[in-house]
Amino acid sequence: MKRTGRAGAKAAVGRSAKRAGGGKKASRRRGTLRVAAVGAGGMGGALLRDTEFADLNIVALCDVDTKAAAKSFRKFPKAKRFRDYRVMLDKCRSIDAVIVATADHMHAPIAMAAMRAGKHVYVEKPLAHTIEECRAMTKLAKATGLVTQMGNSGHGGEGIRRTREFIRAGAIGAVREVHCWSDRPGVWWKQGFARPKETPRVPRSLAWDLWLGCAPQRPYHPTYHPAAWRGWFDFGVGALGDMAVHNMDPAFYALDLGAPMAAEAVTGRTYRESFPKWEIITYEFAAKGARPAVKCLWYDGGKMPPRPAGLPAGEKLDINGIYFVGDEGTMLCGGWSAPPRLLGDGRKGFKPPRKTIRRSKGHRSEWVEACLAGKPAGAKAGFAYSGPFTEALLVGVLAVRLQKRIEWDSARMKATNAPEADRLIRKTYREGFGI
Repeated sequence: MKRTGRAGAKAAVGRSAKRAGGGKKASRRRGTLRVAAVGAGGMGGALLRDTEFADLNIVALCDVDTKAAAKSFRKFPKAKRFRDYRVMLDKCRSIDAVIVATADHMHAPIAMAAMRAGKHVYVEKPLAHTIEECRAMTKLAKATGLVTQMGNSGHGGEGIRRTREFIRAGAIGAVREVHCWSDRPGVWWKQGFARPKETPRVPRSLAWDLWLGCAPQRPYHPTYHPAAWRGWFDFGVGALGDMAVHNMDPAFYALDLGAPMAAEAVTGRTYRESFPKWEIITYEFAAKGARPAVKCLWYDGGKMPPRPAGLPAGEKLDINGIYFVGDEGTMLCGGWSAPPRLLGDGRKGFKPPRKTIRRSKGHRSEWVEACLAGKPAGAKAGFAYSGPFTEALLVGVLAVRLQKRIEWDSARMKATNAPEADRLIRKTYREGFGI
């Protein structure tokens, strides 16, 4: 059965690759890429309106909430409409690629189903809900040879490339500490409270059971949907999933951090089902090659890092950002992987290096072009990169939820000092929605 399944998957992947531009006779025009979107309201709707996706052939739209997706339905009147992604994948087999922009907990089930059907995938951030899902998605992407991309849009920008070039050129000497932060949660959504007891009627536009998907059954409440799910353990990954994928990305990319050795957290009051109102998480990374060991600290919910050395008097840190502390100086970047800026007088005699890293035409455009060419390496935040990156972030979630230091063994995918973490590293899925 396994051999038959692999053979079928390879055949499906081969057909998709030819349709998407991998074959010699395939068209390379962007408008020929047949794309479906799962999650057509909210962030999904924003993606479909993005200029980099403007000339895609949107052939199917899938959303559990017809009211949320109404604007996208009007924009793409010829696209077939679905509520269940499984039905869509079964009935629309000519699709080349799928955009996944749902709540975090459904990223992996949908993306895995799409890849098994031979479709390229663009998955909004964070990549997945659990560490096991990240690992499975990364392995499947490699096995199928499909083009993948996570929606950490700053990864396609000038800023993150310049940050890496600066650090590799020794702009601040050896980096030993990094501070990253975000104003979320609190501003964009609320978290840090118990499950509501009220059971209001489900809106007529919403298929609540499909929205729950793989999550345990619970009554509908507007504190989950729309747009308020991030702070709930069953549905989201909190501020780490929303903003660390942007604001910590320069550290992982420029320093080649890999998996952390350990993570520990200080937080606000804890709750059984909801993330606390604020978190300060310390990740510890081992030395690698010539790079020394690095501590990377994450702050959210209004908590901020210490004022960096060299920041001009009277200047405040932005509400999102990252700064690197090196042996010979400090470098500050804005949120969403913005360009670097040396603080103070900078390293004596340092001259900005020439640009050596290939620039991107756009984070989403590079995914489209990679799909058309059938070349996974063209999408720089593909799962080979974003899978391990998201895994590392989720080790911090273990520390938050268990309220203890986590000693992490990435090779074995285990918290060596916390066997109770196993239930969070992987999870149980409702029947019909697994990975």
